[in-house]
Amino acid sequence: MPVLFNDLPRQRILSVDAFRGITFILMLFVNFLAGARGVPGWLLHVDGGADGMGLADIVFPGFLFAVGMSIPFGVNSRIARGDSQGRVFGHTAYRALALVLMGVFMVNAESGYDEAAMGMPIAAWSLAFYAGAALVWGVYRFDSALLNRCLRGAGVALLAGLALAWRGADGAMMTPQWWGILGLIGWAYLAGAVLYQLTRGRLAALLAAIPAAVAVTMLSTRTGIGAGLAGHATHSVIVLAGLVCALLFFDGKQAAGRRFGRAAVFAAALALAGWVLHQWYPVSKIGATPPWALYCGALCVAVFALLYWLVEVLAARSWTALVEPAATSPLITYLLPFAIGAAISLAGAHFRPALMEGGNALLAGAVFTATIVLVVARLNIHNCKLKI
Repeated sequence: MPVLFNDLPRQRILSVDAFRGITFILMLFVNFLAGARGVPGWLLHVDGGADGMGLADIVFPGFLFAVGMSIPFGVNSRIARGDSQGRVFGHTAYRALALVLMGVFMVNAESGYDEAAMGMPIAAWSLAFYAGAALVWGVYRFDSALLNRCLRGAGVALLAGLALAWRGADGAMMTPQWWGILGLIGWAYLAGAVLYQLTRGRLAALLAAIPAAVAVTMLSTRTGIGAGLAGHATHSVIVLAGLVCALLFFDGKQAAGRRFGRAAVFAAALALAGWVLHQWYPVSKIGATPPWALYCGALCVAVFALLYWLVEVLAARSWTALVEPAATSPLITYLLPFAIGAAISLAGAHFRPALMEGGNALLAGAVFTATIVLVVARLNIHNCKLKI
């Protein structure tokens, strides 16, 4: 019999899905407002040099926290199916690589390209990338294994061709300008999942990894050594916070009657550490500073505790159907607006300026968000999903 790291439920957990779904719905809304004018500042990103954060600066940490919460369930599920330690590590690396790869493609569609040298509009290149991603990571239900492999092979060939076709200034080839949101999530997921497996799910070791990751960031920023690791270490703090939160609430080895108390202590410790470090570091998403990560981790723990109380304790579950599509198909929910944006750009269309100002922008953002969720729900019905 395989030895599981933790005693976790095998079925999907509605409170975890609710947290993930809410995060992605907020992402859709704040991303729509990114270019809007006359909307409340607290909904948007704060300026890069400012000390503070708006709602948009909390969404990315919500992604990371949700990723962290999913790690113990995913790893234990594979162990329960009989996967060896090597296979589990291999699957972890594959998932991280897929996220990093998608992030790099998306970043190179945003800037640095030379359409004349590429011989195609960047919007067409982007749409071809989303088609390739659908072929490589789509969930197929064809009876023919050969057909499934051929479709995935066609997707790999398309992505390789797009990478070779990309050109920047002076004929430069495609490179990671930065990792993109998906890429940053991929690196942080890799760190969290590997640490979880190396520690075999021991809560004390995972708790100790949080200040260790903060120390890596502080050492790197003070000395300049391993500067590229600082941001990844900070993002890993939030992933680890989500991982620890999942164990506090769902590991059968933990005392069930003390879940909320331990979560409160954990959130308070994160917030206190953030407050202490705020004396030396600003709160900055762009700078990936320790106080930003610790404050966001504390907030996510508190929000999840509230959702757990509503969904698991009070059994108030009917409302979760509203966020279920985004929760069960997060990758499509994230990519679909970008694909739509590329199609709009390729068609030469744009949103009317009046829709991007004040109350009109808020209403348009709400309608856009609801539309994406409905489309994803319809895609789910037809089993059109992406899985890495």
